[in-house]
Amino acid sequence: MPGSLYETSNLERGGNNRKKKIEEFSRSSREKLVQSKNKMFSKFTSILQHAVEALAPSLPLQEDFVYHWKGITHYYIETSDDKAPVTDTNIPSHLEQMLDILTQEEAERESGETGPCMEYLLHHKILETLYTLGKADCPPGMKQQVLTFYTKLLAHIRQPLLPHINVHRPVQKLIRLCGEVLAAPTENEEIQFLCIVCAKLKQDPYLVNFFLENKSKRPEIKSPAATEGVMESVLAPDTGQSQADHPGQPQAAAAASTSSPTNNNNTNNYNLVTSLLNLTKSPDGRIVVKACEGLMLLVSLPEPAAARCLTENTDLCELLTDRLVSFYKALPPSMDPLDIETVESVNWGLDVYNLKEDAAVFTGKRALISFLSWLDYCDQLIKEAQKSAAAVMAKAVRERFFVSVMEPQLMQTSEVGILTSTALLNRIVRQVTSEALLQEIVYFLLGEDKEAETAAAIVQNPLRHRLIEHCDHLSDEISIMTLRLFEQLIQKPNQHILHSLVLRSLEERNFLENRPQEEREPLENGQPHDAVDLEEDPLFGDDLSPDSRLSGSDWFGSSPQHSPDHAKSDGKTEVHKIVNSFLCLVPDEAKSSYHVEGTGYDTYLRDAHRQFREFCGICQRWDWRGNPKPLEKCNLDMAFYEGHFLKVLFDRMGRILDQPYDVNLQVTAVLSKLSLLPHPHLHEYLLDPYINLAPGCRSLFSVIVRVVGDLMLRIHRIPDFTPKLLLVRKRLLGLEPEGVTIDHSTLLEGVIVLEEFCKELAAIAFVKYHAAASSSP
Repeated sequence: MPGSLYETSNLERGGNNRKKKIEEFSRSSREKLVQSKNKMFSKFTSILQHAVEALAPSLPLQEDFVYHWKGITHYYIETSDDKAPVTDTNIPSHLEQMLDILTQEEAERESGETGPCMEYLLHHKILETLYTLGKADCPPGMKQQVLTFYTKLLAHIRQPLLPHINVHRPVQKLIRLCGEVLAAPTENEEIQFLCIVCAKLKQDPYLVNFFLENKSKRPEIKSPAATEGVMESVLAPDTGQSQADHPGQPQAAAAASTSSPTNNNNTNNYNLVTSLLNLTKSPDGRIVVKACEGLMLLVSLPEPAAARCLTENTDLCELLTDRLVSFYKALPPSMDPLDIETVESVNWGLDVYNLKEDAAVFTGKRALISFLSWLDYCDQLIKEAQKSAAAVMAKAVRERFFVSVMEPQLMQTSEVGILTSTALLNRIVRQVTSEALLQEIVYFLLGEDKEAETAAAIVQNPLRHRLIEHCDHLSDEISIMTLRLFEQLIQKPNQHILHSLVLRSLEERNFLENRPQEEREPLENGQPHDAVDLEEDPLFGDDLSPDSRLSGSDWFGSSPQHSPDHAKSDGKTEVHKIVNSFLCLVPDEAKSSYHVEGTGYDTYLRDAHRQFREFCGICQRWDWRGNPKPLEKCNLDMAFYEGHFLKVLFDRMGRILDQPYDVNLQVTAVLSKLSLLPHPHLHEYLLDPYINLAPGCRSLFSVIVRVVGDLMLRIHRIPDFTPKLLLVRKRLLGLEPEGVTIDHSTLLEGVIVLEEFCKELAAIAFVKYHAAASSSP
């Protein structure tokens, strides 16, 4: 018996389980059947609706618009199943029809006239209702539909909608929903919506004041006119007409909206910027690029209140600098400077790459391109930004990236680290084009001092001092790279660079002799007794073109004040003698260019002319006088210091016969760039061989004279000097294969560089005099 009872009990339990499973299956089947019927009913209704619309006579647009809107609202009244996705309902179709009706209505009316359908949308706060439905995401996917509707409405309707309170208020609310969740299914619709809002603000910048939301929500004190305007817009029946139809209303609404933002910027939220910043963190690169484009539009808005709010109450500066630091720290600690210099430029947003291909070229290429791409974005953003916002963002980049990250790298003692960081800095300087960011980089590198430089004060700016010292580093690679950095700086359109490096030391012209004429050393043939004997140059004869004459006073005519014997009425002799001064510096036995075709002085004229025009274009807006500062206004009694930068360059130039060929090329490249600058004092100091230097002072010409004197003593110690010199030149030009090592090759290469540099200076001097004569009245 117990056994049979036990078996009966098991049978009953088994029967109950089967019964439950059958009931659950039946219930599940019924639910699926109901859902299937709903889908079929929705599709049938949609088909029937289109059929009715096709067969029945067309309703007036307003009735049709109201019909579709009620079709949406009735769904929420009649449907109890709120879990079905929105795509299984008629809502997307109704919304699309509403958009089509609004677009058609506008097309049928005169420009600026608001139709009854738009009036209905505004008066019944349809956008506000849609925002509520989108926020609740009911039914699932509704947020996506609402974002699409807002985007298309703003994009397709030409009349200004954002000034309406029943438009910009729900738009502002919808903006807050964007970027809340990373990698959300609605990211694409969110960024499209935000970008169309940004585009509308770019068209009408004053509208941005509607989007500076007050944090404190405290009662605002408004002017009577503003209060009256707001009360009218709230209490008066809303006809749906644009504010353009109500004289005075847009101004009142704008005043009401901006009264708090413009007067109390520290309490403003800029939700549009915040949402875009959130979307820049998306894992989808396309979303990131779109968000960056939106920020680019917003920073360019000219409204001061928006610019202040952008920099003070958002994390935009943090985004720029943190990401720049992150990309920089991802770079390898050691990179070949040539790879850094030659890697292709990549504009932000167009960074298409292949990891395998990049790694095969050189290690760190991908990281370098990512860094340079983001740098390009920061540069372009600051370049497009409103002026005050640009200044704040540039200062943030200076403090949080250059000072915090780059300065320790440049000040380190490791030669590999110095070389890599200097090469990166050179690439940064070359790439930056925004005025505000370049200014901050210059202040970071050179300091902000404007007073005349003194030998005792050069260590007060450690970074500037260290960089200039690196031009004369024990490592030739570091010297070359640092010289390239300064060559790049000299060519940038920033006046402070040249003032800091050279001009402030020459401002008082106290390198000139200040003793009375009778106390000076006597001149031989109009020259100092230790000057090189100049020969006649067949390139210039008595038939010199009138265009090269220096008629009138120009800022190149400084030497006649010091060398009256050389000042002729037509200026011909002056040009002739100055050009010959440089061409004849190197003695004939040390010249080799006339043995090789196509290496004459005239080959430098075309390059000098082009480069001088480029420098004139850069310096045109600077306040550089046409003539040197009059001597009677100069403080000639003040001790002259050539400046740290020129001192290092002149020291390097003085060792040209003992330095590697590549170092000499870079030193002379920097000096030639300085010689091309159209500043009267710099021209006088670097290109006028006839100035009377004060005791203990040196100029570029006097430095070369000393080098030539040393060369004359050393030539006679080297057997077969001229044949060896010619062979070295041909090897450098690739006309002779490398063979047996030649003795004294460093000196021979230095002589060749010296000869070419003198020809280049002669060409620069001629081009500058020719340009001055052409521009004279």
